[in-house]
Amino acid sequence: MEEIHRELQHSIDKFSKPLIVSNIEILLNYCLRYYERQFITREEINISVISRFEKLLDAYLNDGQAERYGIPTVKYFAEKVCLSPNYFGDLVKAETGKTAQEYIQMKMTSKAKQLLLSPDLTTKSISAQLGFQHPQHFLRFFKKQVGITPREFRQQAN
Repeated sequence: MEEIHRELQHSIDKFSKPLIVSNIEILLNYCLRYYERQFITREEINISVISRFEKLLDAYLNDGQAERYGIPTVKYFAEKVCLSPNYFGDLVKAETGKTAQEYIQMKMTSKAKQLLLSPDLTTKSISAQLGFQHPQHFLRFFKKQVGITPREFRQQAN
């Protein structure tokens, strides 16, 4: 900071601007380093947050919350674990290798497959249970995630 301040006070040549930019870049790199180190030094706390997230997500999908409130969102779970959505997303990515959205979609896909194994449930009721307002959105989601339609999944499972 002192170097930046000094250059701002005495910018007398063509090197002042590049030096200021370089010093700001160094400062930003230190900030990024500090931010990333949080995920390493707070591993036990991070694992606890991920564990709570998984329990909350499972409950959301199993207890009818998805049907009442819609598709689960990263923002919802970030609020539940008292973190900002961006920090929560970075934490999930650091701990699982997946973005928070990808992790939610993975769990939803797993739940969808489980429900599709029950011949008594229609695709429409499954889509509603998972929080989709329209069955067509569920069909597109499932095909994108699995590569086949729910009907094809059921046929292969039999």
